[in-house]
Amino acid sequence: MAAASPVALTLAFVIGYLSGSVPFGLILTQMAGLGDIRSIGSGNIGATNVLRTGNKGLAALTLLLDALKGMVPVLMARHFLGPEAAILAGLGAFLGHLYPVWLNFRGGKGVATFAGISLGFSWHVLLPFAVTWIAMAVIFRYSSLAALTASVVTTIAVFFVGLTSIGFLYVALTALVFWKHRQNISRLLAGEESKIGSKG
Repeated sequence: MAAASPVALTLAFVIGYLSGSVPFGLILTQMAGLGDIRSIGSGNIGATNVLRTGNKGLAALTLLLDALKGMVPVLMARHFLGPEAAILAGLGAFLGHLYPVWLNFRGGKGVATFAGISLGFSWHVLLPFAVTWIAMAVIFRYSSLAALTASVVTTIAVFFVGLTSIGFLYVALTALVFWKHRQNISRLLAGEESKIGSKG
């Protein structure tokens, strides 16, 4: 496949961003009559905060949809426009979730979307993320710590298995994960971070 044109690359990024910016956690909780998810817990629109409503099914659905909005743009861009477009689509989807235009650029922290983007590239990329996240969550019960550790491990794994073409994308995604979790990092260091399933 020939290299994608600048117009195609821009289109991939924009479509990725629009897909990523759909605030499924907010939409689902409002449809379920649970109010504005941004008014409880961390104020985040992601699955972890949806879980604080006590509705595990809704949290699982949010997790799935937030992952799909990262995976689908990557798969579509790679199929129709090529690997460079897939990288930009993934970056766009991630930025869309973190900074959705519809919510004054105040979105989620990108964990599920990170996983979806990873699956869009390869299950080999998703596997280290999923295994690390689950292990850290089970052992320590901190969603933030699990996300931070999993993003670093995944980035290392991408370079280790030779997927250097997407390596710098994962450096950027991981940097954004740390930036969005900066308050969580402060709370972790202070011993004040809420554990998975807590109401706080």
